[in-house]
Amino acid sequence: MAGNNITSIVLLGFPTLNKFKVTIFCLLLTIYCFSLAGNTLIIILVSKTKSLYSPMYFLLTQLSLSDILLTTNIVPNLLCALLTDGINMSLSACLTQFYFFGASESSECLLLMVMSYDRYLAICHPLHYNPIMTSNLCVILVTISWVLSFFILLFETLNVNQLYFCGSNVIDHFFCDYAPLLKLSCSDISMVHIRTSLLCFPVIILPFILIVTSYIYIALVILRISSTSGRQKAFSTCSSHLTVVCIYYGTLIAIYVVPVEDLIPETGQSTAIRKIFSIVYTVVTPLVNPLIYSLRNKDIKETIRKNI
Repeated sequence: MAGNNITSIVLLGFPTLNKFKVTIFCLLLTIYCFSLAGNTLIIILVSKTKSLYSPMYFLLTQLSLSDILLTTNIVPNLLCALLTDGINMSLSACLTQFYFFGASESSECLLLMVMSYDRYLAICHPLHYNPIMTSNLCVILVTISWVLSFFILLFETLNVNQLYFCGSNVIDHFFCDYAPLLKLSCSDISMVHIRTSLLCFPVIILPFILIVTSYIYIALVILRISSTSGRQKAFSTCSSHLTVVCIYYGTLIAIYVVPVEDLIPETGQSTAIRKIFSIVYTVVTPLVNPLIYSLRNKDIKETIRKNI
């Protein structure tokens, strides 16, 4: 980075909102506060309630930790950018934000994969669930998820850090994402894309494949259940997780797999749509996750009632 012409980054945020900025600021701040409160509440409830001492709820606390890391890394700068018509940050701070953003995204993908495996065992192999999904195995899988996420994103960040940044230092976004960062580089980024694809496979693509495979087997087992009540009971144990997976991966695919520029040629519109999708999975999804699990899970709802 010593030879870079760029030493600071300007994040524009939402420069065209004008008179709506204060309203949107208040809305996003409210969502952020409720998100922190909801995810923290789940962590506290699970850690202090013996009836929730199970792999499924332990995995849920890890998902909440990932959500807290993700939204706390993004939202404070977003709120500042809204009120000040953009913010300045050093290139190293921008890369640091990119690192923690990518690590939290990757950890969420891996944790959702582990949760799908947990639901697969519970529904497809109920008699073998307790012997297989022990607390030790659960801790090991969670530890691997966190370590692998931060380790791979370290290589990814170093990969981006090796680029030469020159010219404009303005990013028309509200955080330091992968694609906007590469647009500032004067280097050949073809090899960067190749290395990024290889690094993303074990933490994003592979988990998605395994999640889909798990739910195919789960669906086949549920369809074999003769009674309607039995099918509903089996599906209810994984419906919350499936909903979260659909929301989370839906926005990721919309942004990173199907570029909006291919659907809408106008740069301004495609950038605005990218920002909207980014808000969904960096601000809204961390709030939706605890809401889904608390509203659709009888054990958590009962625990909340007892503690109110």
